[in-house]
Amino acid sequence: MAFPASFLDELVQRNPIEEVVGSYVSLTRRGSNMFGLCPFHSEKTASFSVAPDKGIYYCFGCHKGGGVINFVMEVESLDYPDAVRHLAKRAGMTVPEDQHHASTYKRQERLWKLCRDAARYFHTCLSEPVGAEARAYIEKRALSRGTVTRFGLGFAPDSWSGLIDAMAKLGYEKQDLIDAGLAVKGQKGGIYDRFRNRLMFPIIDLRGNVIGFGGRVMDDSTPKYLNSPETIIFNKRKNLFALNVVKKSKQGFIILTEGYMDAIALHQYGFDCAVASLGTSLTEDHANLIAKYTDKVVLTFDGDQAGQNATQRAISILEKTGVQVKVLRMQGAKDPDEFLKKYGADRFRLLLERSENHIEYRLLSLQSQYDLQQDDQRVAFLKAASELVASLNSAVEREIYGARAAEAAGITSDAMKLEVNRAFKRRMAQTRKKEQRQALQPAAQQQPKARSIHYDNIKSAMAEERLLSALVREPALFASLQGLSGGMFSSSLLGRAYDALQSMYLQHLTPNLSALDGASFSSEEMAHLSMVAGKGDGPVNHAAFDDYVSTIRAEFARAQSQQQPDLMAMRERLRQQKGYGG
Repeated sequence: MAFPASFLDELVQRNPIEEVVGSYVSLTRRGSNMFGLCPFHSEKTASFSVAPDKGIYYCFGCHKGGGVINFVMEVESLDYPDAVRHLAKRAGMTVPEDQHHASTYKRQERLWKLCRDAARYFHTCLSEPVGAEARAYIEKRALSRGTVTRFGLGFAPDSWSGLIDAMAKLGYEKQDLIDAGLAVKGQKGGIYDRFRNRLMFPIIDLRGNVIGFGGRVMDDSTPKYLNSPETIIFNKRKNLFALNVVKKSKQGFIILTEGYMDAIALHQYGFDCAVASLGTSLTEDHANLIAKYTDKVVLTFDGDQAGQNATQRAISILEKTGVQVKVLRMQGAKDPDEFLKKYGADRFRLLLERSENHIEYRLLSLQSQYDLQQDDQRVAFLKAASELVASLNSAVEREIYGARAAEAAGITSDAMKLEVNRAFKRRMAQTRKKEQRQALQPAAQQQPKARSIHYDNIKSAMAEERLLSALVREPALFASLQGLSGGMFSSSLLGRAYDALQSMYLQHLTPNLSALDGASFSSEEMAHLSMVAGKGDGPVNHAAFDDYVSTIRAEFARAQSQQQPDLMAMRERLRQQKGYGG
């Protein structure tokens, strides 16, 4: 949603970026900027910078950037309106909501409250006679009373309207329960409880709101686990079970499990860093969420074929975020819950310490696909293994894992080394060709790092970047830009940013990237604009500034003149078609 420019201006002024970021990151001043370890990716050398005078942050490692609102969006996993509300609350400000968005947010608040009351209802039912079977199941799974309370476990009675009736007494309408995914509309128009005769697991978001539920059946009916449907407050692809607890963990890593019970059992045994997906495979959203809280992930999926496939998919997705991935293999138990009950926390801790990195896991998984007693199978395995090992950047890793593959196939490590080197050289040759192609295109080096942003006219875009950087430093220069508009920019993004900043200036507000409307600029766009604004420092060179303006005007005029012949030709073709020619 769009917020008034005057409100955003005050919001930014009352939430200095160095103070907001400083509550999450330890910052050290270097000149006019401040630096710290990036909260969005793992690093040992501080590449995360904050420019208090410009109101922006930018990481030279992962290239995330933006203003104070974007920072809160990223670090708290909030959407734009909620990040604004978060900062407004911090500053003691009242948020001016338009009617549509105010009603949407009010609706969300009502559903959050409904889900919280539903969780209390389920939790109460668990301790009543109707919850006897669920209590017996909890006792069988050896969950303590403290664990049950900590995760708010409950029971949905085997009734068609138990929850509906209970919530009606609290003033909730039937449509409320349908919108929250707690009730289902029948074919004849009536409604009934979605969850019946199930042990209930509340799903809580990072802000502590109950947003949905998972329910395990108490009999042989299907499905065994039933989750809330997608609603305006629940998206299973963007949330993880127990992450609201895990974000406070000091373990230094996150354990990713397949189910709620595994995650809960790990917490009970002292591993307060376990999360589970919500009835779906790991997604890129999940991986990005995990990467905000750790740089190490241990996968503990089942050892069956489905579990192995899920592990391989998870490795590929998590690798893209830059986190270190390890895989835990269990013997004598099918899952962490069973292992902990059989062998205890100390044995599981040893298992964690000995967990394989993802290369070991992939190599062993690859080996299991071939019969190494057959010569043709051994050759096929070694070719596949050499490609896998050749993908490693470290020569030491290539030698170690190449030797392991050689030992498994019964050949000498020297022979395997030759095969790995050949595969590695092929990869390097392909990489060099790609780099050479890019080197022959100097303009490509100046293109934005974000794939979604592209410059069609590098000459003009460079002038546009420098112009924006200068204006952020000296907003008074807007007064000299008579007749220049964002529509004259070759880059749509830079033009939109120029128009937005100019609008702030004309309203006598501070032209600040932090106050740009998050509904109009994506996170990638804000990161790029932060990089642009961060390029310049110190006083603006006014002669150079005039050159930027001249270049933009000249390139715009040139583009217009190139389009003119096309327009004239089109007009002539229309004349011919209508019979006006010659």
